[in-house]
Amino acid sequence: MNPLRTLILAAAGNDTIRRLVATAPVSRDVVRRFVAGETTEDAVTATKDLVAAGLSVTLDYLGEDTTDRAQAEKTVQAYLELLDRLRADGLADRAEVSVKLSAVGQALDERLALDNASRICAAAEQAGTTVTLDMEDHTTTDSTLGILRELRRTWPWAGGVLQAYLHRTFDDATALATEGSRIRLCKGAYKEPDTVAHVAPHEVDLAYVRCVNALLAGDGYPMFATHDPRLVEVIGERARWYGRKPGSYEYQMLYGVRPEEQRRLAGAGETVRVYIPYGEEWYGYLMRRMAEKPANTALFLRSLVSKS
Repeated sequence: MNPLRTLILAAAGNDTIRRLVATAPVSRDVVRRFVAGETTEDAVTATKDLVAAGLSVTLDYLGEDTTDRAQAEKTVQAYLELLDRLRADGLADRAEVSVKLSAVGQALDERLALDNASRICAAAEQAGTTVTLDMEDHTTTDSTLGILRELRRTWPWAGGVLQAYLHRTFDDATALATEGSRIRLCKGAYKEPDTVAHVAPHEVDLAYVRCVNALLAGDGYPMFATHDPRLVEVIGERARWYGRKPGSYEYQMLYGVRPEEQRRLAGAGETVRVYIPYGEEWYGYLMRRMAEKPANTALFLRSLVSKS
């Protein structure tokens, strides 16, 4: 693993560094490059701007590893409020939500997480949109996919995420590439042992392409989350090879990352969905974004010490 990536991931769990980042005078401006804000209003405003530019959106209320039922309920209520706003503001046909099960009680009680995710899915159905379950570290993969299966009994449009760097993912992608299935494929952002995950970047890229092929060969709706120009090109080529038309799959990119490329792809007729995080618990998310592309760290660190 890249030593800088290891260092950044370690910083994600360091309270001293968290306080430094949170209190630095210019941190808020830097964070807003990658995070829409802390409130529902902030999230909706960012959504409107992106939809007006021809993009689609998925919204993540930040928070994870919840070990408190009250906090899990707060997260559910945030999603219910957001979904109501998406419906009221006419955005539901272009904006959905992404949910981390650990934020709604997975570590406390798997049944609690299922019940809370079900409440969010029911609200999404009323709003006229969809839900995608985010994937977290490998220890939660089986639980998350199990909850996804349960949700899809009632809401077959419920989507999931697979992380290409896990050794198991090609088999999961093949199994989940079924009619009506919505699967987001990403490389993976958690520090994992080499016993369960590819570590070398080249190996991760190869694994990603194998999973691209598995998803495009199936009957589901693949959602390809990547900012890598090489992979964007490969996805387009493989989609054409499999006879996939634009609209039968989509690209996904993070808020604040390669916005020009997002608009270029959308202008070429591709469906592009932007992952918008918002909320007060932004620190862990930001550190993982830094770890995914350590070059982002230079920008961030410069901003901590200078307003230029």
